[in-house]
Amino acid sequence: MNLSNNKILITGGASGIGFGLTERFIQENNTVIICGRRESVLNEVKAQFPSVITKVCDLSLEKERIELYNWISENHPDLNVLINNAGIQKWVSVTDADFYESMKAEISTNIEAPLHLTSLFIQLKSLTTVMNVTSGLAFSPFAKVPVYSATKAFFRSFTLSLRHLLKAKNIEVIEIIPPALNTDLGGVGLHDAHPSVSSFIESIFEQLKQGRNELTFGTSETRLNASVPELKASFVALHSNL
Repeated sequence: MNLSNNKILITGGASGIGFGLTERFIQENNTVIICGRRESVLNEVKAQFPSVITKVCDLSLEKERIELYNWISENHPDLNVLINNAGIQKWVSVTDADFYESMKAEISTNIEAPLHLTSLFIQLKSLTTVMNVTSGLAFSPFAKVPVYSATKAFFRSFTLSLRHLLKAKNIEVIEIIPPALNTDLGGVGLHDAHPSVSSFIESIFEQLKQGRNELTFGTSETRLNASVPELKASFVALHSNL
């Protein structure tokens, strides 16, 4: 994809990886639209980057996803890049009393929302690129986040198929595969020891310049290229002290 002169929608673009993408795409001379549930957080990004366009939207709700698409098609019909970044991660166990309710929230945000948005936005004649944010946990799950890991495995599988399905429409499909990064995903402080978002963003933009469609960093690069025995060993090692 061209790295400049695009009009881009980044879901969950006000925090974590989404904010990193927002900041860098603005630096690369793009028009960026971000959406999220919290208006106050969107306004903080707007104060830092006055050119950013914001839209309050709860992507877990079908009605609001449709409203987002209609708003884009009416006000920004030249949008050409959709980045499905928004996601939630819950540290849960299947034995928790609220497991089922928690599971529904993750599935609606991490699976239903990006699939629905993709089906809507490919109707835009201007769309040239879909970018999906999956995870290194799509290859080897972490049992403390069992549903999150499963949703990312699902989303990676869908992304591989989507790349094939959209060839006829000349829509490029790019997968962003982050490892654990220093964000508040899952809870404040849980990932403080992990690499910074800025280092990750710098790396994936270098890969975009190279024309890659699977963008990795650190352990996610290792997992992408690992054999089945290596992935099994990774799973055992990850859980050996739990």
